Amino acid sequence: MSLYSRAGKRALDMFIALTAALILSPIIILVSLLIKFTDPGPVIFKQVRVGRGERNFVFYKFRSMPVDTKDIPSDEAGSIKLSRIGKIIRRTNLDELPQLFNIFIGDMSIVGPRPPIPAQTDLIQLRVENGAIDCRPGLTGLAQVNSFDGMSIEKKAALDGEYSKKITLYKDVKIILSTFVYLVKPPPTY
Repeated sequence: MSLYSRAGKRALDMFIALTAALILSPIIILVSLLIKFTDPGPVIFKQVRVGRGERNFVFYKFRSMPVDTKDIPSDEAGSIKLSRIGKIIRRTNLDELPQLFNIFIGDMSIVGPRPPIPAQTDLIQLRVENGAIDCRPGLTGLAQVNSFDGMSIEKKAALDGEYSKKITLYKDVKIILSTFVYLVKPPPTY
C-alpha cells in the first residue's frame, strides 16, 4: 500500500470536503431552503449504505424523492416521481452535496466505489471477491465516469476492482476531472 493510499488520500479528502463545503455553502443553503419551502418533509435524506469492509454507515443526500420512498438502488430511481426541485437537484447532482459530511467524517472518500444499499447483495459479493470492498466508498469513481445506462453490476464491480488494485493520486485526479466533464455533458436523450 502506497503512502498516498495510507495517509495522503484521507488528508486530501478532508481538505477537499472542507474547502468544497465552504465554497459551496451558499448553494447548500439555497438548495436546503428550496426543498424546505417546496416539499413537506425533511431536507436531508438518510439511508443505510455499505462501506469499507462491509460496514454499514448512514449516507446523506438532499431529499429529491417523496418522503415515503422505499430503499432502492439509484439506478432504479428513474421510475419515481420527483418534485420540481428534486428533478433539478438530481440532474445537476446537487443532491450529492451532503456527502461532503460523509467524506469529512471518514465514511466516504472523494473517489472510490459508490456505496451500495445492503439489499444489493450481488454487487457487494462481487466487490468482496475483487477486493473493492476494502476501499472507502466514494462520491465518484471509475465506474461512474465510465458508466452508461444499463451497465451490469459485473461491469461496475470490475471497474471498482480495477480501481482498488492500485490507488494513486494521478488516478484520483483523473477521475475527479472526468467527473466534472461528465457533469457538464448534456443529459442523454431517450
